[in-house]
Amino acid sequence: MSKLASGRNQKRNSKLLDLFNSSLPFDKKLYKEDIKGSLAHANMLNAQGILDDKEFKKIIDGLQTIEKEIEENNFDFDISDEDIHMAIERRLTDLIGDSGKKLHTARSRNDQVAVDFRLYVQKSNRVLMELIKQMEEIFLDLATKHSSTMLPGMTHLQHAQPINFAYHILAYMSMFKRDYERFESSYKRNNISPLGCAALAGTPHPIDRDKTSKLLGFDAPTINCLDSVSDRDFALEILFNISVLMMHISRLSEELILWSSSEFSFVSLSDEYSTSSSIMPQKKNPDVPELLRGKSGRVYGNLISLLTVLKGLPLAYNKDMQEDKEGVFDSVESAIISLEILKETIKTMSINEERMRSACEVGHLSATDLADYLVKKCGIAFRDAYKITGGIVADCEEKGIDLSQIPLDTLKGYDSRIGDDVLEYLDLKNSMNARVSQGGTSTMQTEKQIEYFKGWLDEI
Repeated sequence: MSKLASGRNQKRNSKLLDLFNSSLPFDKKLYKEDIKGSLAHANMLNAQGILDDKEFKKIIDGLQTIEKEIEENNFDFDISDEDIHMAIERRLTDLIGDSGKKLHTARSRNDQVAVDFRLYVQKSNRVLMELIKQMEEIFLDLATKHSSTMLPGMTHLQHAQPINFAYHILAYMSMFKRDYERFESSYKRNNISPLGCAALAGTPHPIDRDKTSKLLGFDAPTINCLDSVSDRDFALEILFNISVLMMHISRLSEELILWSSSEFSFVSLSDEYSTSSSIMPQKKNPDVPELLRGKSGRVYGNLISLLTVLKGLPLAYNKDMQEDKEGVFDSVESAIISLEILKETIKTMSINEERMRSACEVGHLSATDLADYLVKKCGIAFRDAYKITGGIVADCEEKGIDLSQIPLDTLKGYDSRIGDDVLEYLDLKNSMNARVSQGGTSTMQTEKQIEYFKGWLDEI
């Protein structure tokens, strides 16, 4: 079988070159996008009088037949075709004869692959946005149930101040909201069509790029053809967006791993989304969050790989750019399954409210409240109040009690200015609810944040 794109070369390529040069084993994933682009291109060529109605009908019927063949696993993928574009064009010519050879008029594989890949990335953006939205709905449902459920807020993984569980979950909602907005922004910015740019300089044929853009669902054609065939910023953007998303998933996963350990026991993962040890029958391993945590490194590698491929390329298209797809495919698939399984893991886990509450009685979480009391009620400068409180905490450590449990008479013994009302400040629930500043952890402010996120989800 001779190649459609043999050009000036008179000798058949070696099998080794076919194997090294071909992208067909992975870019056949783009068959739907390639056929969609070809249908739009044929439609435009017909409208411009470059294809007559009979030729147009043959091409449309042929492309539809090919799509069915591929989906039914009846298509012969031959590595000598190099890529999905030539594989489909070869089969089209076999099916309908010389009319199939006319489809490539006024385009190049350079703009063809650019449009196929962009269509795939844009579609993936939408899929990931929908999955993030579903994840946010799970978070919101969880937060709505736990705006009064206390747990220790931490810095440096040390007990710091009392917060509520909803507030903690809403922090992740804030992260995932930014993720959603990054994908949304990328979609809007990159919804432009490179089809019709041909190899790099446009075409002398009287084409209508606005028509093909509209048929493919793009907002407009790209501006500069030289840039259009060499641009992979849209691929870098989805890789970056996925990398940030997976970093957020990894941080949440780390907390799920900690929280499900015996030392914390804040949550219990469902048996459906946990595994057992091969030797220790008592074990319940958090494999899902561990794998989610590990996948962040994988998607980071895909981003760095494409950045490295592109960093030294002259304009316009270079064969190096064939390395742009596999990492994107892998990252998209990793992100999709990660969001799907994270959603189910969160939805099915149990919350140990009592264990969270009792953990607040360790680590003197109301120490800042005592310092604030000394400032507000006793007129003591904050640095002095800080020092007095630190001394009281040190004594509590020696006595083996938490600051929130110290008797009133003992407290008054540290400083004569301390009054009976100090216990209100040291109460853990009062401490949490004292954080009434905008964005704070009080139940009142948390419920305002819940309403904000409800409104945002209703709008998107």
